Amino acid sequence: MARSNRLDTPRETRRTLRPNYDPETFGRLSERFARFLGTARFLVYMTVFVFTWVSWNFLASRNSRFDDYPFIFLTLILSLQASYAAPLILLAQNRQTDRDRIQFNEDREQNERNIADTEYLTRELASLRITLGEVATRDYLRSELADSLEKILKELRSKPQPNTK
Repeated sequence: MARSNRLDTPRETRRTLRPNYDPETFGRLSERFARFLGTARFLVYMTVFVFTWVSWNFLASRNSRFDDYPFIFLTLILSLQASYAAPLILLAQNRQTDRDRIQFNEDREQNERNIADTEYLTRELASLRITLGEVATRDYLRSELADSLEKILKELRSKPQPNTK
C-alpha cells in the first residue's frame, strides 16, 4: 500500500513500541507531586523515613540489617527520588508559566477593552457637556422672560392711554 504525502489525507495509525500517555494527565500528576514535595507533610514523612532507616540499620542485630553504614542503598533511593523530583517540578513550573502567560494575555486584552471603553465614555461625556452648554437652562429662560416682560410693561406704560368715556 502506497503512503500518501498529501496534507489533506490523515496518516494511518501505526503500532509502536513506545509508551502512549496523555500529556495533560501526566502534567496534572506532576503538579500534584510538586505541590506535595513543597509541604511540611512531605518533610515530616521523609524525616521519619530516613530516621527509621538509619535507626534500624544502626540498632538492629547484624542479621536484620539490610543497609550497613554508610547507607549506600539509602543514598541510592534518595538520589533516585531527587532525579525524578527535579524534572517533575520543572514540568509543573512550565505548566504554571504557560497558565500565567495565558492569564497575562487575557488581563492585557481586558485592560485594552477597559481603556477603549473609558476613552469612548470620555468622548461621550465631553460631547454631552458641549451640547448642554448650548441648551438654554431654566434660569436663563426665566431671566429672558423677565427681561421681555419688563420691555412689554415699559412699552405699555409709555403708550398713551385712550380716553374711555
